[in-house]
Amino acid sequence: MLKSLRFKNFKSWRDTGEIRLAPLTGFFGANSSGKTAILQLLLMLKQTVESPDRLRVLHMGDERTYVDLGTFYDVVFDHQMPGKIEFAFRWQLPKALKILDPESRRLVFNIEELQFESSVEGDVKTIAVDYFFYSFRDREKQYRFGIKRSNSKYSPIAEGYELKRSPGRPFRTFYPIKCYGFPDEFNAQYYNAGFLAHLVLSFEQLFQNIYYLGPLREYPHRSYVWAGEKPQDVGRRGELAIPALLAAKARGERISRGRGKKRQFVDERVAQWLKDLGLIESFILKPIAPNRRDYEVRVKQSPKSAEVLITDVGFGVSQILPVLTLCYYAPKGSILIFEQPEIHLHPSVQAGLADVFIDAIKYRQLQIIVESHSEHLLRRLQRRIAEAKISEQDASLYFVTNLEGESKLQQLDLDLFGNIKNWPKNFFGDEIGDLIAMTEAAMHRQSQYEEREAA
Repeated sequence: MLKSLRFKNFKSWRDTGEIRLAPLTGFFGANSSGKTAILQLLLMLKQTVESPDRLRVLHMGDERTYVDLGTFYDVVFDHQMPGKIEFAFRWQLPKALKILDPESRRLVFNIEELQFESSVEGDVKTIAVDYFFYSFRDREKQYRFGIKRSNSKYSPIAEGYELKRSPGRPFRTFYPIKCYGFPDEFNAQYYNAGFLAHLVLSFEQLFQNIYYLGPLREYPHRSYVWAGEKPQDVGRRGELAIPALLAAKARGERISRGRGKKRQFVDERVAQWLKDLGLIESFILKPIAPNRRDYEVRVKQSPKSAEVLITDVGFGVSQILPVLTLCYYAPKGSILIFEQPEIHLHPSVQAGLADVFIDAIKYRQLQIIVESHSEHLLRRLQRRIAEAKISEQDASLYFVTNLEGESKLQQLDLDLFGNIKNWPKNFFGDEIGDLIAMTEAAMHRQSQYEEREAA
């Protein structure tokens, strides 16, 4: 699980400051305030990890990736050339990493939490790593390992532990792998540096464990083709939600609902939420005919209504379906990123999304990072904190503003009663101002009416 994040000189952010990431983290704010850039930095690193090009420092994206950010010039703050982007984050390992000494085979490190920091410099033509390092604490001692650049050459960073040169090997110039990896030449130079590959693997596993659903989701279809494949996720636009449900059903996967409650298949859990949210009465996936690859999604809007295709009911069902599916299809312990999951949903369903997210982090140990404009979602989170359904420590909420092209972050101070003690001005618009203006307008019109009647 990601515990904290900070970056500098990325898009509209000069410096985010340290962002505490909780099991449920929400970013709220006006359009173009810089909320999405926080998600985009994580997605840029994810697609960098997944890129087959080992020399590509950062993968800015294209039409096939999670985000397409253009060039380095496009993403660096204030378009400064040459520019420098810095980022750092800390994460909890799913399982402690135990490192043994290559000679004595005794336990050297027991790593439960890692921190990564990197600085990347670039211009219109080239991007290069200034430095990167991994750090951790073990038995009250701090360790740091990485690579730094000086006069176009790279040298090792090793603090708290001595890297030992391999005897008889001449020193060779080495270059980082992407923005985070130690090259093979590095490991060959130091015979006790093999464990560094485990740190890099932990980094890659972290980002491979991130799943993203964008704000623009695909329209429902009258039929879906599924040939038995197992999608990695539901797709950026939710286009793989139905194949994902069919794959989970074929494998017989069941979802825990807490102690003492009956486990459900993934499609059953999704159907239950659709009913609990008041959208439909029932939901079922069925083949169009025996021995066919074509499937239909049929729903009933009420107990007595006819069963119809998903295309023939309200648009909100197809829009929330990928959100629900990802929450119960993604592997346990995953990190989910949702961008405006409330789009096209009724206010009551937007509020219900908060309950879906709380259920997912409690019973599936997911971490959810959401960017939203929904006041209804936020209000439900506040209510659940007051009801002790989720603790104020399990939710980390932020308000983002943009002043003269620079984004600023304000953490919302939640107490155990769900109150926001530092409510920002015009958080969701000027509600009080609108009420005052409406009252004044009504009084003015009433006065005009009375004057006409008196005349």
